[in-house]
Amino acid sequence: MSDPEMIAWAEDWIAFWLAPEGSAEREAKREATMREWSVIQYEPDRAWQFILEVLRRNHSSEILQVLSAGPLEDLLVKHGDAFIDRIEAEAWSNPLFAKLLGGVWRNAMGDHIWHRVQKAWDRRGWDGIPEGRTN
Repeated sequence: MSDPEMIAWAEDWIAFWLAPEGSAEREAKREATMREWSVIQYEPDRAWQFILEVLRRNHSSEILQVLSAGPLEDLLVKHGDAFIDRIEAEAWSNPLFAKLLGGVWRNAMGDHIWHRVQKAWDRRGWDGIPEGRTN
């Protein structure tokens, strides 16, 4: 269950990324993105909950792109060993999360984490890969 502060943070973060660049609305929500780095660095369990909360609230392609290449990728780089089991389990049980995982790039992940990410992800819809079924 999400706490009210987490919900507000997720909603503000989403609003920031959906607002037009340079807009007053976007500037008003900037703090939501500024929190992201320190939470990933120092409160990784909270960062994990944040990623899941954002995904629950909005899974538009715009948000999936930023959430994948930002918080999720950063969490894997910084805390991959501690989170890869949870990430795999979420991907296997939640097709939307598997799709989110499909947008992660390797960045500075070690081989063992990267290979596990690749086994769990769903790349359909990323980098020109068709969304349809694969047989």
